[in-house]
Amino acid sequence: MPTIEPTGQILGATVRGLDLAQPLSDADFAVLLRALGEHGVLRIPEQRIEARHLRDFSRRFGPIQTGIGGKFHHKEVPEVGILSNVVENGEPIGLADAGQDWHTDMSYTDTKGFVNVLYAVKVPQRDGKPLGDTLFANMHAAYADLPQEVKTRLAGMTATHDFNKFWEEMRRRPGSARAPLTPEQRAKRPPAVHPVFMTHPITGRTVLYCNPGYAERINELDEAESQRMLDFLFAHQLQQKYLYAHHWAVGDLLIWDHIGTLHNAIPDYGPEEHRLMLRCQVMAEKVFDPAFQRQWLRAA
Repeated sequence: MPTIEPTGQILGATVRGLDLAQPLSDADFAVLLRALGEHGVLRIPEQRIEARHLRDFSRRFGPIQTGIGGKFHHKEVPEVGILSNVVENGEPIGLADAGQDWHTDMSYTDTKGFVNVLYAVKVPQRDGKPLGDTLFANMHAAYADLPQEVKTRLAGMTATHDFNKFWEEMRRRPGSARAPLTPEQRAKRPPAVHPVFMTHPITGRTVLYCNPGYAERINELDEAESQRMLDFLFAHQLQQKYLYAHHWAVGDLLIWDHIGTLHNAIPDYGPEEHRLMLRCQVMAEKVFDPAFQRQWLRAA
């Protein structure tokens, strides 16, 4: 049975006693699921796994999302994406992920994202310290601290999330080589609408589900008031008291909850300081299913 060691901070816990090169037992999965809801970000250190192990572990949480294109996916295990700044023969071998600003993966889809599972193969270091931290923000705490008048005002309201908002912001970054999305790519990622406040499927508590990367409009407000409210929410949720930083080590497997957190990768390393991660992004098709909750959350 794995042990859970909380960081003592606003988010995060280390999970000991798992070898993810082996199949995950039902009992261990139930422990992880409950810990994920409680701590938001789980680190499983000192793993030595291959892409197929990452895929099999991630599938326990739900179906894995595929990307817009397969260029930066593992050749033998296409469910696994590659995040990297490594260039071989003049070609990048992975999708660069640093400096993407605060967001929640897959809030732009009708079926929300549930978890991101990231495995560290190469971690850049300088002067003996790891680079490329991933920052997280706690959306359980951010909702809890909202002024009551804001909770009352926005209760029942929805926000539109658009993948193209995020993509265009990345294109504007200095040095970006991203091309505009093609009409075909945009058709694969149409805008999605979700509640601003959401009941978390594991904790049963309310979270603020509205992130700077993709949320572009609160639909029940006029345009000017929507922008004022989004500006307030984005500033509120990124206060220092809600933030947690993960410092990477080779062999770390990190799994985090998209519904209850935001995240941001820090680009503090150069092109010759190599970072390589394998990733699976899991959709929230299972975790909102009452049958899934009865089986796993009550068992936990």
